[in-house]
Amino acid sequence: MKIAFIVQRYGTEILGGSEYHCRLIAERLAERHQVDVLTSCARDYITWQNEYPEGSDRVRGVTVRRFPTTQTRDLESFNQFSDRIFHAPHSRADEMEWLRRQGPWMPALTEHLERHHQQYDILIFFTYLYAPTVTGIRVAPHKSLLVPTAHDEPAIRLGIYEDVFSAAAGIVWNTEVERRFVSSQFELRTLVEDVVGCGVDLPEGEAITDREDREKVAPPSREAIASHLEGPANTFRRRHRIHTPFVLYGGRIDRGKGCEELLEYFQHYLGDGGDATLALMGTKLMPLPEDPHVRFAGLLPDDERLHALEAATVVVVPSPYESLSLLALEAFAVGTPVLANARSEVLVEHCRQSHAGLFYEDRWEFTEALKLLMQDAALRDAMGRNGKAYVNRHYKWSTILGKYERLFARLRPEGREPERREGRDRDRDKPREGGRERTGEPRREGRDPRARGGRSDRSRGDRRGRSRKA
Repeated sequence: MKIAFIVQRYGTEILGGSEYHCRLIAERLAERHQVDVLTSCARDYITWQNEYPEGSDRVRGVTVRRFPTTQTRDLESFNQFSDRIFHAPHSRADEMEWLRRQGPWMPALTEHLERHHQQYDILIFFTYLYAPTVTGIRVAPHKSLLVPTAHDEPAIRLGIYEDVFSAAAGIVWNTEVERRFVSSQFELRTLVEDVVGCGVDLPEGEAITDREDREKVAPPSREAIASHLEGPANTFRRRHRIHTPFVLYGGRIDRGKGCEELLEYFQHYLGDGGDATLALMGTKLMPLPEDPHVRFAGLLPDDERLHALEAATVVVVPSPYESLSLLALEAFAVGTPVLANARSEVLVEHCRQSHAGLFYEDRWEFTEALKLLMQDAALRDAMGRNGKAYVNRHYKWSTILGKYERLFARLRPEGREPERREGRDRDRDKPREGGRERTGEPRREGRDPRARGGRSDRSRGDRRGRSRKA
């Protein structure tokens, strides 16, 4: 098959977020199919300035076709315009103007789709939010899959996104949490959908079974923390001169990702007697304090990034807005426990289902949870085994790619019932009763009997118990 991915940015330098997710899926599917990526010439998502050359390129076995943006973004004026759109009455034309100002605005990409969509068997749109998806999904909705990477934010309530979610023939959810949230916001008319997520590589020899994992889990006990690890993880520590236990963050170093709050909470942890280094790897989009306990590791290649996750004592995921969190899953895969922001329901569910992480709602919970993780080596080891088992159970590449292939088979004309396809094309704008077909029911994991469900269950007593929850 020939597949086109449509995404706002694409490149090996772009780590984290939906763009990184898109690249991982595209590279894996390129081993079986002919894959094109249609994207912008921009590298910076704040300005959308054209930096990559226009035209075709080859990136890790994937053909990348880049189209120029027609304008850059002035973030201050855009934020002012957003405040008006989100909080005052407005028209659909206002929303389209907001979309244009948000960027990346590249009419040439949509024109390319209109001229050449017949060449592709499947179109996969990554992220509901940006203009390439809003304008492009209208071109050939009958063979379009949407990977929304959605979470609760003001923009998702704009009317233009009702059209996006109702147009796609199929939706690829990251988590059951995301599916529930979006389904509560929109009337979906998809032909196919599934909870898929993204594949994560376990270290070689780590494909353990649930039974083996349960037998290996030891009761918590306080032990000294080894200051070094063997192998590539130790190399990472030496290269960055980190010789003590450390907490690691990876991704965009940005206020929107919770990094400002993370730095504040980490200072509270140090002031309360905590002893650790905080290392941040990724693209720096905000200033970092001049503090010997805070290290900037920079933008790392994929291999060294995974070595850093393995070397870390704890990986912190401070973002309140996540639809999947590859950072958390990659930490689980290498056996490093996670400390996550409890305001993200997705992260809380990962921690509860995996028993491989703790979560916090304020600086006091952050401090107590981090102290517990840094001091209790046996607990970290048990969580590490739990995390590997969780990834092995749900996020192996063979599992993820199998789900994509089943979705493709349902969308291709030879794999669908003719009368159903004709009915959708003929009566596209009317709700269909029973029209949604899933490729498989999302697996619902058993909840820990001690865990309280949902965001509404947030009494103070429940929050105090979170730092003790594996």
